[in-house]
Amino acid sequence: MEVFDAITNRRSIRKYKDTEIEENKITKILEAARLAPSAANRQEWKFVIVKNKATRENLVDAANGQKFVAEAPVLIVACSTESESKMPCGQYAYTVDLSIALSFMILEATEQELGTCWLGAFDENMVKRILDIPDEIRIVGMFTLGNADEKPAPRPRKNEKQIIFYEKYQ
Repeated sequence: MEVFDAITNRRSIRKYKDTEIEENKITKILEAARLAPSAANRQEWKFVIVKNKATRENLVDAANGQKFVAEAPVLIVACSTESESKMPCGQYAYTVDLSIALSFMILEATEQELGTCWLGAFDENMVKRILDIPDEIRIVGMFTLGNADEKPAPRPRKNEKQIIFYEKYQ
């Protein structure tokens, strides 16, 4: 699959088949994160892979009651091990770095013909408590991973003229 095909075909999946994911697919998805760029190549990240059904069920409440968190066979939690550094542009590096890594993983999962859903709706402290993540670690995002049991239609997108400007902001 070409990268643009993965971008075009990716959908947020909220319904999963009750099937395990092959380890070699998970390994490639994690390798995509390992190879992702980060500010100053610091790679200040850790990824928690959650396969245990009971743990995923415990995380449903922490994920604002999103039941598909327990139904997906895998949940990946992206953590920053350093959250104070700012890039020269003023952005915190950890949010950018982890967003890139999450995007790389999700595109690789799409290539592996797996469904994903990026979760931003969660209670960080509850997730930390359930997964024994230290207080000083920040969770930037999580995503479900599994064999899709739905095929959502493409969502509408703004046209080019609404989002792209050349030379100056308009």
